[in-house]
Amino acid sequence: MNLPVSHALLHRLPKAELHVHLDGSLRPETMLELADRYGKPMPAQDPEKLRDYMHVQDAQNLVEYLQRFDVTLSIMQTAEALERIAYELAADLAAENVRYAEIRYSPILNIREGLPLTEAVEAPLRGLKRAEAELGIRTGLIICGIRNMDPATSRDLADLTVAFKGRGVVAFDLAGAEYNYPAKKHKDAFFTVINKNMAATIHAGEAYGAESIHQALHYCKAHRIGHGTRLYEDPDLMQYVKDFRVPIEICLTSNIQTHAAASFEAHPLRQYYEADLVLSLNTDNRLMSATTVTEEFWRAHQYQDFTWVELVDLSTMAFESAFLPWGEKQALLASVRAEISEIEASGSAS
Repeated sequence: MNLPVSHALLHRLPKAELHVHLDGSLRPETMLELADRYGKPMPAQDPEKLRDYMHVQDAQNLVEYLQRFDVTLSIMQTAEALERIAYELAADLAAENVRYAEIRYSPILNIREGLPLTEAVEAPLRGLKRAEAELGIRTGLIICGIRNMDPATSRDLADLTVAFKGRGVVAFDLAGAEYNYPAKKHKDAFFTVINKNMAATIHAGEAYGAESIHQALHYCKAHRIGHGTRLYEDPDLMQYVKDFRVPIEICLTSNIQTHAAASFEAHPLRQYYEADLVLSLNTDNRLMSATTVTEEFWRAHQYQDFTWVELVDLSTMAFESAFLPWGEKQALLASVRAEISEIEASGSAS
């Protein structure tokens, strides 16, 4: 049923968030509180001014976009901060009817002041578990290797990922500066994770071309691709992604900010959808991109004319692409489909 699309309707739509960074999604109010507690400088002392500063509107590329993370990471060096920030992110997601979220970060960036690496994982997991118990949102944690760090560090983080299998960590990722830092250098880390029957996703095709996606798939055996914005540059690879139903984690707003796409209208989302790829809509960084999952759906409608039926399809594909055990995924999908049916029934009756 093709309901007229509105912000309110998209807010009600049950959604999944598969690509959101913990250190890119803080509340400005929390940043100021923690900065005061830990004696860290902030670029602004008013929450709205800080929100404004953290919203990246002037980056020329991905590397410049990533510079804002120095600010958030400065106050994410304690277990208390990590637990709180993870809880609040899950709460913010739950407030817009995100029913399932996979939250990613690299704990190696949270141990600069002596926090043990294992505690840098256990702390956010505590926050997420509390949010699950209180708010009903389902969550998973994804640990990221960093492209521009030594591959040995990625192997350590892969070992950490495996150590937390079945305890809330659901996958391994590779993030960070993409240009000049090929994924294939980190393939041993991905072997470690996949050899233990765990999932992998990789940032690729954002700041570098389709070759980056090729490496993510064929050297590192990724199960999903983060961004994938430049996949269209290699039609043969795009056919492979379609044939093997490799999900692409689309992040519209951040792709415009990093100039991975020239504009919302020019973004290949519609092209990929018409080509029958498996897609999801994601925020990437709620703070730096000043966005929400609802807003990403709205922008797909606003700039690329996605209808309600198509947006429901995108939402459903995201749940289908979740790194969840099959039975749990099917139960969640059944619940989501029932909720969508209720929305459509109430919409047709009004």
